[in-house]
Amino acid sequence: MPRQLALALLATAAMGAAIADSLAETAVQVGPRPFFLIDNMDEGALKETLAACQAGPFTRSDWSIGHRGAPLKFPEHTVESNLAAARMGAGILECDVTFTVDKELVCRHAQNDLHTTTNILATDLADTCVTPFTPASGDQPARAECRTSEITLEQFRTLTPKMDAANRSATTVEDYLDGTAGWRTDLYAANPATLMTHAESIELFRSLGAKFTPELKAPSVEMPFDGFSQRDFAQKLIDEYKAAGVPASDVWAQSFNLDDVLYWIEAEPEFGAQAVYLIDHYAIDGWSPMDPATWPQTMTELKQMGVNYVAPPTWVLVTVDDNGAMVPSVWAEEANAAGLNIIAWTVERSGNLRNGGGWYYQSVAEITDNDGDVFNLLHVLHEEVGVVGVFSDWPATTTYYANCFGLE
Repeated sequence: MPRQLALALLATAAMGAAIADSLAETAVQVGPRPFFLIDNMDEGALKETLAACQAGPFTRSDWSIGHRGAPLKFPEHTVESNLAAARMGAGILECDVTFTVDKELVCRHAQNDLHTTTNILATDLADTCVTPFTPASGDQPARAECRTSEITLEQFRTLTPKMDAANRSATTVEDYLDGTAGWRTDLYAANPATLMTHAESIELFRSLGAKFTPELKAPSVEMPFDGFSQRDFAQKLIDEYKAAGVPASDVWAQSFNLDDVLYWIEAEPEFGAQAVYLIDHYAIDGWSPMDPATWPQTMTELKQMGVNYVAPPTWVLVTVDDNGAMVPSVWAEEANAAGLNIIAWTVERSGNLRNGGGWYYQSVAEITDNDGDVFNLLHVLHEEVGVVGVFSDWPATTTYYANCFGLE
């Protein structure tokens, strides 16, 4: 084992132990944001109920899932981002899983996102990028593409993570890397954050008392990759939990690829029982959560395949009725009727909600006009859709709601 790798493993383990000791002595803290959101809500029974919970105490909840940690303010998929999420009470933490050229599993949202999530373009490793930095010119935006599959794990460890963003109008690398949205912040990226392998995320999350929801990311390279097949990839993810002695009941492995989920159901039935089929059917022309005729599979068909968990984006699960109220979509009703468990993604990812809320609120944009509406969405997801968990970029919000309504 290279000395640099060994030192990194020891450092991560030591950090995890120190964090665990710290959390053992500190109650869950939700900070000011949930109160800011409640203050912004329209007057009504839900606002009164949530306000009455402000004294806490707050505890960890599996209903509150850290989406890449807490990337509203921390560089995603880092030790620091997940520490923040755990301190905010996220009971389940996520590592999006991809691989390096030496087939080591690492936590990144995509195999080809290093140009927006790290400083790779400002390092000697920029030469490994499949698309070198090209400055904006005329109507053409700045572009680049850098992949974990082009570098070794040892090289990956030399990178500095940053907030996921790029300035598409940039004419220099420095400006390209400086694209963080105004409603996020670079404040907590000022000190270098700590990248993780998938195996290190397992040890860290366990030390924090959290459970696990790894996502097998679609490779950007053609598979098999140097003999490494998609099934090898899916199996290696599970094998790292088995090697760490993590019970299958604590793991919700995810994939947008139904074949990955079906593989786990067949090859690793204990893990497959909680495998999560991530839904991106909205990318299909003509698909609608209100029209079952447009769906590639019925909910009953998915259940018959052995799928027990489905996870669409929030807007797929809700609509607005004739009275102007937020209600479950047909998709949500059919999923419930088939006995599927539903997980929703992702709140606190939209910035300000005053003008309809953006992509995650598109089906309820007409009744979304202030930041407090995130709690209206959570309430319908809980009370009427019956979701078993919600991903959040700032888990204090979902933790606050979960505690207020007794969701463990």
